[in-house]
Amino acid sequence: MAFVLFGAVWSITEKECLPGGNLFGIVLLFISAVCGGKLVGLIQFPTLPPFPPLLGMLLAGILLHSVPVVSDAVHIDFRWSAALRNIALAVILTRAGLGLDAAALRKLKAVCVRVAMGPCMVEACTVALVSHFLMALPWTWAFILGFVLSAVSPAVVVPSMLLLQKDGFGVDKGIPTLLMAAGSFDDVLAITGFTTCLGTAFATGATWYNVLKGILEVLGGTVAGLVLGCFLRFFPSKDQEDLVIRRSFLLLGLSVFAVFASRVAGFSGAGGLCTLVMAFLAGLSWKQSKVPVAAVVGRIWDVFQPLLFGLIGAEITISALDPSTVGLGLAVLGIGLLVRVLITFTMVLFAGFNFKEKVFIALAWIPKATVQAAIGSTALDMARRQGDAVLEKYGMDVLTVAVLAILVTAPIGALSIGLAGPRLLQKQTDPNQGNGCPQGAPAETTLEQPMASESKI
Repeated sequence: MAFVLFGAVWSITEKECLPGGNLFGIVLLFISAVCGGKLVGLIQFPTLPPFPPLLGMLLAGILLHSVPVVSDAVHIDFRWSAALRNIALAVILTRAGLGLDAAALRKLKAVCVRVAMGPCMVEACTVALVSHFLMALPWTWAFILGFVLSAVSPAVVVPSMLLLQKDGFGVDKGIPTLLMAAGSFDDVLAITGFTTCLGTAFATGATWYNVLKGILEVLGGTVAGLVLGCFLRFFPSKDQEDLVIRRSFLLLGLSVFAVFASRVAGFSGAGGLCTLVMAFLAGLSWKQSKVPVAAVVGRIWDVFQPLLFGLIGAEITISALDPSTVGLGLAVLGIGLLVRVLITFTMVLFAGFNFKEKVFIALAWIPKATVQAAIGSTALDMARRQGDAVLEKYGMDVLTVAVLAILVTAPIGALSIGLAGPRLLQKQTDPNQGNGCPQGAPAETTLEQPMASESKI
């Protein structure tokens, strides 16, 4: 398949697909990222959970850009790279919007709202405060980094929770479902905060105008998402053939349009929020066809996931990294994770869990991956388009810490969940027994099917 892909692209583009051309770099990066993900997925130990394949994809991109001879042949124009990453962002946001379930929103009460909002906001503020003084980032850029790091990774959490759920660990109290549901809302909150701060960072003019513009981006993105979501409710009509394919095409097309058009219009923060709202409303009205559409979007994500993580890795050159930036970035990341774990433990103190279950929930909120890869380079891309060297440095600092977060927390988080789950959670004694949920946590059957489709995010 790799040779067929390369041969087909070469026969169409010729020189552009030879070493040094953009398409050569993209195709080689894609193939390398897929192989890297497969190889890392094969690393298994008898007593340890499998490593996330996304680590292999990220490392493949880093190696391609860091090996001298290979890096000369693999050249990808930053505009091509930014466009592909933005398309991947649109696909991720579409999946996140489809993954939100209205029934769960109605049933989510104190415990799930606290787990979703508390750690995310506190970690974002902590990282912003620490990075402002340690890394000398302006306050707006410090909060951009804070929201980039504050999102939990469904790529690690959801598959791990599904495995524990399958074996019956924590099912009696609905812990796997609680964490899968809260993870989606955690990501939405982080992305919303990021897009708002991003719009403020690149705004020009007076302070009051920048603040007003940030508010307008949130409101404009929400209103645009509502309008487009209502449009997708009626178009295409239900009597048309190939309804799932048509709906999938319109949903993905409008998502990509929203992300790119918002940048053209100068309201870059509105596109992501518009996509989330639109996908949620569309899925809410589609009912039975929501799952097939989500499956189609998932297949599209299978193509863009290696590209996203490979391109993110290719932005990092090991020899060009500033040791002080790496060291300070790790310090910021460590402080943020420590605060996040403590706050998560505090959020579930009075939720009906025992001490071991509280410790497990806190550990399960460590891993970061997909959201960091999707939005970590967005600020750098915008800074490059403006040609501002100072802003480019801030953007590279944000991207470097985001990559460090993926490399450090994804394997640690996967291992923590896999090892701590069977030891800290109680195994369901009666498989036929209904799933209990503490203080309004959603019933497991509410999100099991929709969230299972998110296992590859």
